[in-house]
Amino acid sequence: MFGSGFVAERMHLRYFLALGLLMSALTTHLFGLGYSLKIHNFGYYFVVQLIGGAFQSTGWPSVVTCVGNWFGKSKRGLIFGVWNAHTSVGNIVGAYVAGVFVSSNWGLSFVVPAAICGFVGVLVALFLTPYPEEVNCDPPRRSSTSLQASLSSTVATAPIAVEAEEEPRTDSDESSLLPEEEQRYLLERKLKRESDKKAVTFIQALCIPGVIDFSLALFFAKLVSYTFLFWLPFYIHASTTFDSAHSAFLSTLFDFGGIAGGVLAGYLSDRTGASALICGLFLTAAIPMMFIYEVFGSWSLGLNMFLQFLAGLFINGPYALITTAVSAELGTHVSVSGNAKALATVTAIIDGTGSIGAAVGPLLAGLIVSYGWNTVFYMVMIADMLATICLLRVIKQEVIRLRTRRVMALQ
Repeated sequence: MFGSGFVAERMHLRYFLALGLLMSALTTHLFGLGYSLKIHNFGYYFVVQLIGGAFQSTGWPSVVTCVGNWFGKSKRGLIFGVWNAHTSVGNIVGAYVAGVFVSSNWGLSFVVPAAICGFVGVLVALFLTPYPEEVNCDPPRRSSTSLQASLSSTVATAPIAVEAEEEPRTDSDESSLLPEEEQRYLLERKLKRESDKKAVTFIQALCIPGVIDFSLALFFAKLVSYTFLFWLPFYIHASTTFDSAHSAFLSTLFDFGGIAGGVLAGYLSDRTGASALICGLFLTAAIPMMFIYEVFGSWSLGLNMFLQFLAGLFINGPYALITTAVSAELGTHVSVSGNAKALATVTAIIDGTGSIGAAVGPLLAGLIVSYGWNTVFYMVMIADMLATICLLRVIKQEVIRLRTRRVMALQ
């Protein structure tokens, strides 16, 4: 993930994302072929999974950067919250596919997603437009605020002045009368100015205020989310009378809650302008909700579904907010003068740190589940508590800012 962000800022996102999707499809297909070819070699699956994970890591930094390039800061939380629903939809589809084939032909649980991934990769290669400038649109990030920030550098003043003179001329009605070759030349110059922006380094991205705080918080938040993703079907199977297939289907309620949580967290973030505070509230509410689900979830099917939905809402809400709107906000921070080329690196740092937690969580759950399912729930509750602690510094700053704003409004 860290390497993907570095490469994504130095390569056209359409080709980078398409290559990642196609290679992910290939490695996923190879994993599923193990069933048909009757391969029972641990090394084969280990290597294929390792390579597949590397290619799959190209996705998140790329897609967040693409969406961030098209949408400005207005209602960014809500937009990303709705957009981020695709992750839960993918989890739901994956769970259903696995539930259908787990007993008859588990290889198809990988072959079918591989086919979908390959098809989407072709669509991305043909139609994705990652930069508004490619279709002669102004980037939404270009505002008076960003211009004032860029004017602080005398070196940057001249190019901005040139753009201010050139762009109105090319976007006016008069530009439509220019020959097609001249219009193409002006567009290519505009794209070249964007590509000539120097990408930020890994250390520069780390120094952006809030990146380390949110990265550590996502480590624990994603640990909890992925522990539920991998182990919830097993818990339902162990605590109820449902078989493996029905347990997999029932566990999708957690992801439906995650969709609602992502949208709600994004909306509240837009209304308050305090992303860390919203994340902290959701993470804190998730702790008692997990305890309630463990104690009362096995009482009835309806109660299990309801509590699952609420648990998914509070657990995946901050996870979705941090990986999308917060990453996009920090990636266009004033300290990097709104340089879009910082977005992929910041997203990779935050989500890459979270991915380490995503790997650690299910592993720890597998090691301690023999001591009882209550130990697994204690682990995820402690992880959510630690995620909240990681955000305390940013939460304090946001609370002070909100109080100052209220005092000024009263005056």
